[in-house]
Amino acid sequence: MLAEGLHKRFDGKAALDGFDLAVPAGTVCGLLGPNGAGKTTAVRILATLLRLDGGRAEVAGHDVVREAPAVRRQVALNGQQSTVDDVLTGRENLVMWGRLYHLSKRQASLRAEELLEQFGLADAADKRAKHYSGGMRRRLDLASSFITAPSVLFLDEPTTGLDPRNRGEVWREVKRVVAEGTTVLLTTQYLDEADQLADQIVVMDTGRVAAQGTPDHLKSKLGGDRIEVVVRNSDELPVVAGVLGEDAEVDHDAFRVSAAVVDRVAALTRVTSALAAKGVEAEDIALRRPTLDDVFLAITGHKAVAEVQS
Repeated sequence: MLAEGLHKRFDGKAALDGFDLAVPAGTVCGLLGPNGAGKTTAVRILATLLRLDGGRAEVAGHDVVREAPAVRRQVALNGQQSTVDDVLTGRENLVMWGRLYHLSKRQASLRAEELLEQFGLADAADKRAKHYSGGMRRRLDLASSFITAPSVLFLDEPTTGLDPRNRGEVWREVKRVVAEGTTVLLTTQYLDEADQLADQIVVMDTGRVAAQGTPDHLKSKLGGDRIEVVVRNSDELPVVAGVLGEDAEVDHDAFRVSAAVVDRVAALTRVTSALAAKGVEAEDIALRRPTLDDVFLAITGHKAVAEVQS
């Protein structure tokens, strides 16, 4: 999958402003960014649902503009809007999708049974989808994306609103289709999801690529381990900041001070001794490695939030 210099404007405002992307076949690319960064716009262009204003893109070896029908035959998309047919039962919905993917009646029925079980919908298989709860509808909608293993699978915020168990089911299915050769482009508001699934991560901001790399590579840019000290009283924060050094970051709301460290064990010993000498009784002292949340905040200045439309 390849995108070069993609541009798209809505009402004179740039949603994509020179967006580039390269995703090797058979890998997962996590597309992250704050609300309005352009993630959904990029997915819609690559899935041929939206025409670009400039640049070029190829999906499964086909140009998304000149060869749009060929692209559509190679891809599957699970977007933020449900494609569930309320009149049909859960089983009938999945069998219908199987038939649309050219499975035989028997193959479609067998695959529907497998997915109903995997996504926790077996007990409601013969209930009309209009009687499903919101979470059940989302699971059914996701199950339809895994009927077959397409060349490229677009997952736009796939697990929003799902409980941990159902998120785990989606993760397992993503790993399964990737093992079978499918390329996955995943947009998500869950940083742990990207950490769990993505071979590479592209962080978007204002329609462009702000950073990219493997999860470990991006986290390494923040300088390794951090020490965090939580105190009981806000009056103690300046004292702790003085112990941790000039690069210490103070969170007044959480009564917390943190700083990067090189030798984690030595730093913990030094800070503990220094605080004791100054009469500070810390509520908690901990060492932790950087997370994708830290990376995201450092790069964009925003916390990760769901993107309704961009």
